[in-house]
Amino acid sequence: MYTPTVYTLETRMHVSDIDPIVGGRVELQLLTTLKCNLKCSYCSLGVGEVLGSQTELKYDIDQLAAFVEQHLGGKEIYVTFYGGEPTLNREMMGNVMRRFPEFRFQLQTNGTLLDSLPDWMLHRLSNILVSIDGGEQTTDGYRGRGVWRQVLKNVNHVRDRLGGSTTARVTWSHPDTSFEELDDLAESFDYLYWQFVADEQYFEGSMEKRRAVLVQLIAKFFRRTEKLYPLIPIMGMVRNKVLPNRARELYSGLTQCRVSTHILNIMPDGKIFPCPDMMYVPSMQMGHIQDNWLRKSPLQPHPDMPCATCDAYSWCRGNCLKNLYLGYVKKDDRYRANVVDPICELIRFMGREIDRHDPHAWFAEASLPVRKQLTDAEVYEYVEIMP
Repeated sequence: MYTPTVYTLETRMHVSDIDPIVGGRVELQLLTTLKCNLKCSYCSLGVGEVLGSQTELKYDIDQLAAFVEQHLGGKEIYVTFYGGEPTLNREMMGNVMRRFPEFRFQLQTNGTLLDSLPDWMLHRLSNILVSIDGGEQTTDGYRGRGVWRQVLKNVNHVRDRLGGSTTARVTWSHPDTSFEELDDLAESFDYLYWQFVADEQYFEGSMEKRRAVLVQLIAKFFRRTEKLYPLIPIMGMVRNKVLPNRARELYSGLTQCRVSTHILNIMPDGKIFPCPDMMYVPSMQMGHIQDNWLRKSPLQPHPDMPCATCDAYSWCRGNCLKNLYLGYVKKDDRYRANVVDPICELIRFMGREIDRHDPHAWFAEASLPVRKQLTDAEVYEYVEIMP
């Protein structure tokens, strides 16, 4: 049972004096349920036993509307339906979309139930993030036999009825994930986004395998100027190098995963956290729907994080704050050495490899549609730009 936090008048005044949202946009990541119909082996919600812990909403649509009115008035709002598997609570999705027709909507899903969504709901989605891990063998190895085929079948089934884009969201976990697997997804979806897995998968030899794949992906990106190779991490890095101000416009120069600035993860019980991977940490709570309060995200850059002295900072702007917080602020040396530092090294490697292809010269030769897509792609607002 939720016990409301007690605030003194002085504390309430202090909280209300500071706008917790940086800028004029805010993403509400609504966890419709923490139940899922799959059991992916690397699921981050398994940490702290979050997955499956909440299956029913404890707030209603009027309480959500009151929260939006009080704390987010005048801001451009976009919603990501998240979980668990969000399509297991289609009723909640429908209620939100009908109550707030002026919002933009995204769905992050494992894709296995996409064919159950009605046409009107598909029409209203600006983007669908489909969790998939690569090819059939890789995906089924993490998610279960037959999942890869079912997901691609469902994506093809809804594609003509979808209002926006489709994005393959890959957790790059297996060191043997190949260029061909990722390239196939990049050609099959509108965009491909990958995230280097936050797990101890960077043992001897695995870093070299990943670098070899990255070399191939980056080379293909720069091979053509008339059509964009839609790999979001490479797109974001090139944009930030060619147009460095874009790295600062929407995020006040902070990390582009948005946990410090303008993303609110709302759990089914109404508690609000900045990062979906840290909803098991009570000190990270930044608000509550039913009690109608919101404070600035507690997940902020910290002096112990080494980002400011990193040669990638001008275009990276800080990578996963959760990783950096655990590794450097909480002094988890094993996690830092085995997860945080290898991921940062892979990102620096990507930056150096991109520089080898002279991104400024490539941008100068790119067609106007390619330049516009690289500069202004709406999908940047729905995913973390850095992997």
